[in-house]
Amino acid sequence: MAAIINYIKDSFEELKNNVSWTPRSELQHLAVVVMVFSILFSLAIWGADTVLSGVVQAYFNLING
Repeated sequence: MAAIINYIKDSFEELKNNVSWTPRSELQHLAVVVMVFSILFSLAIWGADTVLSGVVQAYFNLING
């Protein structure tokens, strides 16, 4: 049990002293960039899905007469 506690303590110490964290302002900027691109890609996928659904529907209407 002591080994687990030491491991957790050492892990927190490593995170606190040896990990370089991204500055808050840069992190916020990058989060906005990710959100914008996520919205753009989701709109692009929605548009492609809508167009392709229409094409497939028109095809089936054509072959079923």
